[in-house]
Amino acid sequence: MNVVNKLVGVVKGYRRSRARQYNSQVLLQVLADPKILGRLVGAKVVAKDVHGNVYRGKIVKVHSFRNCIAVTRFKPNIPGQLIGSHVEIILS
Repeated sequence: MNVVNKLVGVVKGYRRSRARQYNSQVLLQVLADPKILGRLVGAKVVAKDVHGNVYRGKIVKVHSFRNCIAVTRFKPNIPGQLIGSHVEIILS
């Protein structure tokens, strides 16, 4: 039997540079201890909107250990209305 742990994160915005925005990648602030942030790479992420649509993604890399922010890739891309919303991080 697998034990599934769940964490909560907040979508901070799209990953972007000065000239480009990556709509498939978002910056996700993990509401947990920064020491476990490196172990979250590869974890599944589930975001839901008010209409019942489900967006699934995966944590790709760590963006900031100090602020506990990770880069997450979603497919399909999440809409801009989900910025600031809570998502569920599933560890297995």
